Amino acid sequence: MAAGSVDNPGMTELILIRHGETDWNRELRFQGQVDVPLNAIGHEQARRVGLQLAGESVQQLVCSDLLRTRQTAMPPAQQLAMQPVNDSALREQNFGVVDGMRVEDIQTQFPQAWSRWTEFDADFAFDAGESTRAFHARVMGALAALTEGRAGQRLLVVTHGGVLDMVYRSALGLSLSGPRQSVIPNGAINRVRMQGYRVEIVSWAETAHLQGMPAQPVYDQSKTAQRAAQAAVSIPSTE
Repeated sequence: MAAGSVDNPGMTELILIRHGETDWNRELRFQGQVDVPLNAIGHEQARRVGLQLAGESVQQLVCSDLLRTRQTAMPPAQQLAMQPVNDSALREQNFGVVDGMRVEDIQTQFPQAWSRWTEFDADFAFDAGESTRAFHARVMGALAALTEGRAGQRLLVVTHGGVLDMVYRSALGLSLSGPRQSVIPNGAINRVRMQGYRVEIVSWAETAHLQGMPAQPVYDQSKTAQRAAQAAVSIPSTE
């Protein structure tokens, strides 16, 4: 694809970037909407994203208003000579009372809620948090509003892994329930086209610019769901 054009002029192209790594990513914490800064690896990922996108024709740069996305947006903003626009609607999912917690601490302090979470039910929400269904509505509504009236343009959006998961599920018509099925590395480049709520994936999880960097921490939701199901089967019946 040419850097200065959008293949389908009736749609808006979005270059979607997941923020760079944080220490909490490496600790596998539920970051949610806690304002966590990038670590040294995350800053290097952001620098490489900026270099990779230098020369792209981009009409607007938008990012979540959380610190980790704003820091990730700065190198691309400098390369493209653009001022990022912050949008709180592009924040990560709100996990309520477990925001900022490690998995093992959630399992200890909120065992029933953790059990419900591992069912990956789109309508479940931690106390004071946001269900996946509500999160999806927020994210897709924000992106539809962002792209309205921008047919043929290219926008750069720096956001979060959960947001990208909602976009991926929408593009492929996947259920909002069930574990994540997409690979979403920190600092990866993802390209989609949108028209209203219709999404087409152009490319996903481009990571050539991150070659040689340390392996990324991975929270595998499929394995979490499998372990929970196995544990449920092994519990003796009381009936």
